[in-house]
Amino acid sequence: MRTVAGGVLVDVMPGASEQTRGVKVLNANWTAGPDGGDGRFEVMVVTEDDQQHQLAPSPGSMCALIALTQADTVLLWDPADRTLIAANVVGTMPWTGPAGGRSG
Repeated sequence: MRTVAGGVLVDVMPGASEQTRGVKVLNANWTAGPDGGDGRFEVMVVTEDDQQHQLAPSPGSMCALIALTQADTVLLWDPADRTLIAANVVGTMPWTGPAGGRSG
């Protein structure tokens, strides 16, 4: 997983609010449920401005989230809409590289 350094992405990332920041840390906890159950996931997202955000994705969503963190993506968190934005799933957005002022 790569991080994005500072800046607002409103002009370059459709749907991003002015509060959107790069993901610096993503931690997950899983609490077992009854035998045969899915249990419960809790995720903490820490953005580049050191703000902490909590979410509780479904097991299916958690699988997708883990896959995105293992790919060569740039993750951003928009707290205004509680939206995780994944850039560079296929290809590379210009603003995510050194020329765009972002580090990875």
